Amino acid sequence: VQLQASGGGLVQAGGSLRLSCAASGRTFSTYRMGWFRQAPGKEREFVASTSRSGVITQYADSVKGRFTISRDNAKNTVHLQMNSLEPDDTGVYYCAAPPSRPHYWGQGTLVTVSS
Repeated sequence: VQLQASGGGLVQAGGSLRLSCAASGRTFSTYRMGWFRQAPGKEREFVASTSRSGVITQYADSVKGRFTISRDNAKNTVHLQMNSLEPDDTGVYYCAAPPSRPHYWGQGTLVTVSS
């Protein structure tokens, strides 16, 4: 599986962004998918994950209620809708599969939230 993340950018605090991750290959629907992020000078951290069907989702406490992960297996894509963005959300965001022990990583997309 090859993953390509997009949708990052510069946004003011309180704003929104929608990240997308496009996957190649016919086995996309067999993978749980996740989003991770890495802030400058910090370790990469888990943000959100979704089950194969998209029914079950999990979130880091820091983004609960603000971020929503979703997937479209027909289009081999997974999205991360980010609302009420805060400066601490700044970082490079990566999609990955499977989220429990990632074997595949996207190239990352930069999100910068200004205060």
